Amino acid sequence: MSRPYAEVIGDPIAQSKSPVIHGYWLEKLGLDADYRKCHVTADALESYIAERREDPDWRGCNITMPHKQAVVPHLDRLEIGAELVGAVNTVTRRHNGALIGTNTDVEGFLEPLRDELAQQHYFRMARIIGTGGAARAIAAGLAEQGFTLVLAGRNPDKARALLDEIDPDGEHHIAPLDHFAQPTDFTFDDREGCCDLIVNASPLGMEGQPPLAFDFSHVPPGSIVYDIVTHPLDTQLLQNARAAGLRTIDGYSMLIGQAAIAFERFFGEPPPRKDGDAELRRLLTQ
Repeated sequence: MSRPYAEVIGDPIAQSKSPVIHGYWLEKLGLDADYRKCHVTADALESYIAERREDPDWRGCNITMPHKQAVVPHLDRLEIGAELVGAVNTVTRRHNGALIGTNTDVEGFLEPLRDELAQQHYFRMARIIGTGGAARAIAAGLAEQGFTLVLAGRNPDKARALLDEIDPDGEHHIAPLDHFAQPTDFTFDDREGCCDLIVNASPLGMEGQPPLAFDFSHVPPGSIVYDIVTHPLDTQLLQNARAAGLRTIDGYSMLIGQAAIAFERFFGEPPPRKDGDAELRRLLTQ
């Protein structure tokens, strides 16, 4: 007897934690469904989508690199968030076979910031490191929330193009990647009433990647430091932020948040999260 299923695709895919997250929720809810991982290369992406479109048991897929933008031409429609970002990380299949592209990275990233975002601020600024797919979603989401952005990347032209695409009327700024690695003698003014974010949206600091060079003289008082890297979970950036007395948010917050949105779309029920994801976090760190 066939079972409904969803999956995560990418190249590579072995490192994905999505099957652990979705599998945990399926078991907790007692749903007769499955969640898998599937290695799909760039050359095989078109045929993969065509085959799954004809499978009535397939509920959709999450998409990791390098397919978040390449998948767009193979879909029938993009939701507004995906159109804004220009990238898709979740595809859902309608009963008529139509494939809908969504980007849950934005909501997943913003989820742990909801209390702050519900407050009134006279100024919001985010310093974002990275210009890849995740940085694109994060920058778009924060621009929508009224943040002035400083986007730092290896290629300033790419950073400027990204900002021009997601918020062409915004007064945002770009910086070379090494800008934040060098100390600054800038004196921050009274930041009460401001919301300041430092976001690492790059792979820097991830196991197997170069470290993230970041000097905390660039960090305004009271900032929130958010690192989307998940391996290691407690990055050097987060350790340094805690040592400076700053609030931190780790990569599991975004990972679990965006997965929760996708799960409900795939399986029709919200995932069980009453414990604040504590048990799931323990499972992910094993």
